Amino acid sequence: MAEQTNMQQQDINQLLKVRHDKLAELQQAGKDPFRITKFDVTHHSMDMKENYDALEGQAVTAAGRMMFKRVMGKASFCNIQDLKGSIQVYVARDSIGEDSYKDFKKYDVGDILGITGEVFKTKTGEISIHASSVTLLSKSLQILPEKFHGLTDTDTRYRQRYVDLIMNQDVKETFIKRSKVLSSIRKFLDGQGFMEVETPMLVSNAGGAAARPFETHFNALNEDFKLRISLELYLKRLIVGGLERVYEIGRVFRNEGLDTRHNPEFTLMELYQAYTDYHGMMDLTENLYRYVAKEVTGSEIITYGEHTMDLSKPFERISMVDAVKKYAGVDFDAICSTQDAKKLADEHHIEYEDRHEKGDILNLFFEEYVEEHLIQPVFIMDHPVEISPLTKKKPENPEYVERFEFFMNGWEMANAYSELNDPIDQRERFEAQERLLAAGDEEANHMDEDFLNALSIGMPPTGGIGFGIDRMVMMMTDSGAIRDVLLFPTLKTMDK
Repeated sequence: MAEQTNMQQQDINQLLKVRHDKLAELQQAGKDPFRITKFDVTHHSMDMKENYDALEGQAVTAAGRMMFKRVMGKASFCNIQDLKGSIQVYVARDSIGEDSYKDFKKYDVGDILGITGEVFKTKTGEISIHASSVTLLSKSLQILPEKFHGLTDTDTRYRQRYVDLIMNQDVKETFIKRSKVLSSIRKFLDGQGFMEVETPMLVSNAGGAAARPFETHFNALNEDFKLRISLELYLKRLIVGGLERVYEIGRVFRNEGLDTRHNPEFTLMELYQAYTDYHGMMDLTENLYRYVAKEVTGSEIITYGEHTMDLSKPFERISMVDAVKKYAGVDFDAICSTQDAKKLADEHHIEYEDRHEKGDILNLFFEEYVEEHLIQPVFIMDHPVEISPLTKKKPENPEYVERFEFFMNGWEMANAYSELNDPIDQRERFEAQERLLAAGDEEANHMDEDFLNALSIGMPPTGGIGFGIDRMVMMMTDSGAIRDVLLFPTLKTMDK
């Protein structure tokens, strides 16, 4: 086995040497492709295919990576791949000249070519370019994976995304759709009067979510900073400042595990709207998801794996207590104390910590019995106050808050509040979080005096929401893992 591996490596080394030798020969002949700085492209592959009737016989200029070549004496065929797809090129010696044809025959799969010629159909009906000139724009000195097997090893695909994009057209389509998701969100929110803003990534106090932050050191100030875990507290400062409708799409960083739905850096979109509440955020979420789905997939009905989700119908709205009653058969309205809740957890074999209170236990029941059933779009409303330190309490029942989580496919897709704007209540919540920190909860929030000062100046009633953009893209592209929708996911460094 080792001998076979060594022989394969020797073969690869020889092929790489041939490519380097070809480059040296071109350079000695004054044809160095790396000296070319510009090539004007008039059409992409799909433009020619979709508009063939108008372009037949017309001169076009295209460019792309050569993915296939077949030399047949005085005439050859190749296939070039660009952003939008691929197109066949007919290369004849009499059309491009003898010297250029000799050069073309030495070009390798992977080289980037510029093609000028006329659009036509071959005898078999394939739309192609009849080349009048072929220009080598970049020499590929590395070997692409074998065509028919492609690049299939997932670790290599993530580490060498540039090769993955070349070899797997569906991967390219995923990231084109990701870009469309983002542009669609911006278009929708801009149309609703929201302003896109930017807030700091380096912060002295990482708050706004329950997560462990990454820490770093800023040499110029000789001060430790954290990478933000949320966008919330700065955006709410802007509501205090009178901006009324703001949103941000940006990276946040959480020092937690890796799995199919979690990456330590991910894209979050948060928005805040003055003079509305969590019901307003539900309406906005329904309309936003329908709009984005239609823009990206062409339909308000999307398929993910074995599930089909209908976004065209009104989304279900149900309280967390009622959801647990529905799926677990347990009524937390009938439970009066934390002691009773823990006894119930023991009976159902649900693990909890000593510090957990009744509301925490309710949330554990929800995670255990309910989440997996939430396939169709649904808002889980009215969460316990213990797990919602930044949310306004329900006036008629202060054990719960005006908060919802939006679920699809059994996943949490968004989290929203009627934002807490009482600075006295907020201070008490922060103090409770500080006690949790002291008890060993590394995900609890620190006291934020500047944020409390902002609330003391006065924040209007406000609705706020956070959307996980990566999970939204997974849903819109039927992608099995978050790494499939991140161009460069976090990976363990390979041993050197």
